[in-house]
Amino acid sequence: MFMSVLSGLIVSVDAFFIGLSLGLQERCKFLHLVIINVFLFVLCVVGFFIAEQVYELIPIDPDYVVGFAFIALGLWYIVHYFFFERLKTKQENEEKTSKKTITLIGLVMSLEAMLITMGITFIFLPNSTFLIPLSVALAHFAYSAISFYLARTKHVKQMPVALSHVISGLGLIIYGLMALFIEFDI
Repeated sequence: MFMSVLSGLIVSVDAFFIGLSLGLQERCKFLHLVIINVFLFVLCVVGFFIAEQVYELIPIDPDYVVGFAFIALGLWYIVHYFFFERLKTKQENEEKTSKKTITLIGLVMSLEAMLITMGITFIFLPNSTFLIPLSVALAHFAYSAISFYLARTKHVKQMPVALSHVISGLGLIIYGLMALFIEFDI
């Protein structure tokens, strides 16, 4: 049980950087972040309850599926930033901070949290508990709320944007490697 909660806290670190990027956008309000995280919690609960049915459909060891999925997601996050987002001009980045963009970020963050919940549930089946979706959702909210407020300070505004993408992607890669190579019998 302890490792499932710890896993939820570790893989949710990317929410810190999502909150940071939302906090740096002037149009985004804290209420938007709260709404995103309520939707995220609902999807985490849904992911927890459908994980067992999905588990039955996977013909290979789910640890491999989870591990490679998180490694791929982390690599995609880093590579996507360096090849696509960095090429956009400052004007294009300012234009994309509409409510539609904030909604899209929230949807992606919520779906990712649902997949995280399912992945952790796969690893700890049949001993998984409701603490998994709860820890994933609360960690996402806590990390994103803290970083949202930090983004409003002048020191954080000086942080290179690439650093947040690399750290977030590495967090997902590390969790993927843990799912592949570490036995969670603690």
